[in-house]
Amino acid sequence: MKLVVGLGNPGKKYEKTKHNVGFMCLDLYANKAKETFKFDRKFNGETLKIANTLLLKPQTFMNLSGQSIRAVMDYYAIDLEDVLVIYDDFALPLGKLRLREQGSAGGHNGIKSVIEHTHTDEFKRIRIGIDSNPLIAAKDYVLGTFTKDELDVILESVKTVKKIIDDFSDIKIFQI
Repeated sequence: MKLVVGLGNPGKKYEKTKHNVGFMCLDLYANKAKETFKFDRKFNGETLKIANTLLLKPQTFMNLSGQSIRAVMDYYAIDLEDVLVIYDDFALPLGKLRLREQGSAGGHNGIKSVIEHTHTDEFKRIRIGIDSNPLIAAKDYVLGTFTKDELDVILESVKTVKKIIDDFSDIKIFQI
């Protein structure tokens, strides 16, 4: 089984924020599959199983995402090589994607939690650029919302991420 994780914060207050790009990717994926996520208490996350792949949106808040991921990995005996984590990165230009198989947290608290709970920085990840603004504190910036123009750029990147998830999971059941 494969595990694809989108990082974000739960609740209406955060759903359209820049920090929730990981959730946005999985929501689009579920929407295209005409499926919906369901909350699973044992993982403290919303899950959706499609073919051999489990999609996970941890509901632990960003800084504790690793707890939910670890619970799913342990329950389903998923190897780290079969995990893909999707998250925002304000060090990248808006909409730019960066795929890596290892690396530091780069200051991202959600990734710090994943590294802490998996005991390694060697896992597949997709970083989605949300840009930055030196006039706005990082915390305030990532919890801000996209302008319409920014959202258009992000949605194009999200479509590309959908294709990457397909390739990672060998799911080819629908098109964008």
